[in-house]
Amino acid sequence: NNSYQLSSVPLQLLFYVNGIYYIFYFLATLAMIVYKSQVFSYPDDFLGPDLALLFIMAILEVLRLYLGSKGNLTEEEAPLGLSLVITVGSAILSVYFLVWQTYVLKADVIINVVLLFTYGLESVLKVVAIAAFVS
Repeated sequence: NNSYQLSSVPLQLLFYVNGIYYIFYFLATLAMIVYKSQVFSYPDDFLGPDLALLFIMAILEVLRLYLGSKGNLTEEEAPLGLSLVITVGSAILSVYFLVWQTYVLKADVIINVVLLFTYGLESVLKVVAIAAFVS
């Protein structure tokens, strides 16, 4: 084993920031879904799936950040790689909330674009970290 540290400090910091941002994202999206269901004629059969997807995304986010953080700190590529795969799923869900959910508000666009940007940045850093661990 090499004596120098391979785990990425910027990546770890990004996981932390992403975790805090996702709490805001989740609460904001939940509040907006509730708001939209009150203000717009929200079809009942769309309210359930929108909420379900948000909760699925939250579960994925916890897993994603846990595995990513664990993989980074222990310098193991497997959890980090799995976190990267989950990021793809999370990004697809974010695109759903950006484009395909029943009503998309300007605030939805802003928070999802920020989330997708952090996912992109995190993914690049994960690939770099994985490459460092494997080499």
